[in-house]
Amino acid sequence: METLIVFQNILIGNALAFLVLIPTTSLFIDMGFVLKGVLYTISFGAVFLVMLVRPLADIFTEQLWLRRLVILRKGLGILSASIIVGFMLSAIIAPESIYSQSLFTVDFYSFDNYRFFAHIGDISGFILLITSNIFSQKLLKRNWKRIQRLSYVYFYAGGIYEAFALKSMFAFYALLIVTALTTLAWAAKILRRNLVLGS
Repeated sequence: METLIVFQNILIGNALAFLVLIPTTSLFIDMGFVLKGVLYTISFGAVFLVMLVRPLADIFTEQLWLRRLVILRKGLGILSASIIVGFMLSAIIAPESIYSQSLFTVDFYSFDNYRFFAHIGDISGFILLITSNIFSQKLLKRNWKRIQRLSYVYFYAGGIYEAFALKSMFAFYALLIVTALTTLAWAAKILRRNLVLGS
């Protein structure tokens, strides 16, 4: 358990580094398509793991090690969202940027080239990142869990964009795997509930 907490802290530390380094670096150098692609893949890979752990733990309830891995969801989620928010900040602080003004236009959410999904993923990632802390949990109380369900919007929006706009087979298969496992976990819960009620 202590190892998982240390690993979680490492993930959060790296997330904070990305949050600072991505916008700062972009002011001085062009990060290039390849580096951006690697960072987007890390971000999507992290949120894929977040979405994978919970249904697996719900399906294989006897596997204690899977339950323990649920702890890492916070660190992985923060890492993923920090990369995306880092790129958002880069777009905002770029010289002559119109990113902030564009947020409130219809064209920004166009379905051309799946941009709608990219921007919905960005916004949900930002909301998830700023609410992933104890202060937000205390302030929002019951609503905090509702807001954290945006992780589904974040995952699916990012996955659809990567799979169809960027032609990522990894994202395509990740979408299929998470959907199948989430459906199985839901069915397993209903089956267990019915078995308990029937006995």
